[in-house]
Amino acid sequence: MAFYLGRKAIRKVPGTVIKAAPLPKPELICGFGTRDRVGGICADAGFRSVLLVTDETLYRLGLHEKISASLEEQGVKYAVFHAIDSEPTVSIVDAGRTAAADCGADCIVALGGGSVLDSGKIIAAGARHPHLPISHYLHKFALVEGGTLPMINIPSTAGTGAECTVGAVVKNRSGAKNSTVIIGLDVAYVILDSELLVGAPRSVTTWCAIDALSHGLEGLLADVGSTEDDLFKSRECVRLILENLPLLLTDPKNVDARQATLLAAHYGGNAINTQLAGYVHAFAHSIGALYHIPHGKAIAWCLIPVLTSQEYMRYDEMAALARHCGLASEEDGAERAADSLIGALKALLDLCGLEKGCAPLREKDYGRLTRMIDADSINYSPARTLSDSEIRMILDQIRRGY
Repeated sequence: MAFYLGRKAIRKVPGTVIKAAPLPKPELICGFGTRDRVGGICADAGFRSVLLVTDETLYRLGLHEKISASLEEQGVKYAVFHAIDSEPTVSIVDAGRTAAADCGADCIVALGGGSVLDSGKIIAAGARHPHLPISHYLHKFALVEGGTLPMINIPSTAGTGAECTVGAVVKNRSGAKNSTVIIGLDVAYVILDSELLVGAPRSVTTWCAIDALSHGLEGLLADVGSTEDDLFKSRECVRLILENLPLLLTDPKNVDARQATLLAAHYGGNAINTQLAGYVHAFAHSIGALYHIPHGKAIAWCLIPVLTSQEYMRYDEMAALARHCGLASEEDGAERAADSLIGALKALLDLCGLEKGCAPLREKDYGRLTRMIDADSINYSPARTLSDSEIRMILDQIRRGY
């Protein structure tokens, strides 16, 4: 009970904190093949040497080559660091900082998914202050005096929105994941290039898109006092996924739909920066960690049960979202409009092929999961604080299926 009251008392604190944090304001460049503009961007900005950070898979596929060619064409010196893996460690990031120093980098170009983008952020911070150990940047909040090296971020998936978020996750030397907020992150440009996504596997496309959708949706429901611009971007995030993910499930080479999901994910990243996530993520993080379930799929199983537990407190916000997405009219009452949104989300998850009920979830683990969810939820500003008994009821719904 004491922990519940404590969580309830500080519910709005995370939302207050994020309002004070400086956020990057990158220039956005969108379009098929637009990563070939990196060389021109660097030349115009006066960057003399670039470290291109990516992972081994993208490197083997040659997806960095358009960037390299554009840098060569503009006479910009560069080096490629492609040792990032799916769960980057302090050692890997430290090697990336050494690579940046060796080439005298004054800009970091990060090409990849969340792990590459997060690693690039820490490298950009560490390269600015080489006398500090990388572990310095793994605290809850990491202040980078003078700001990080400028970054040009190019996401290769449409899900995390990590190209613009101030957070980063890296494993420390003991193997535990450290989540940090980088204060002073300088993201100068974000390039959303749909060419990078055309060959993505169906599962990656599906669950990354559901993750992006959840960012926008939870941002709208967070109790943080959002600006009109942030509300619009979060609504657009949800609308773009609802309209374009079904197209990609039938036509994976639909470039326009790919580009739309990239923009949705970017708007979802804005929601993380300005509105935070909520209980969907607290449940999904905990269930995913305990049973080794991919994050996007864990989100999908948690989405409807968590959402319906808060629906009555956020009828107006959900109704506004339903109308923005064309799922309800102005004549529909708030409750009816909100129900139409829930129905559309259920239909989308069915189309994605989500199994009814999270089979790995075990009732015997509810106690442990409840403690994990309690601990994770203090990072967010949800519509209300859930009691432990409510958390167990929602876990039961997730296990049985919506």
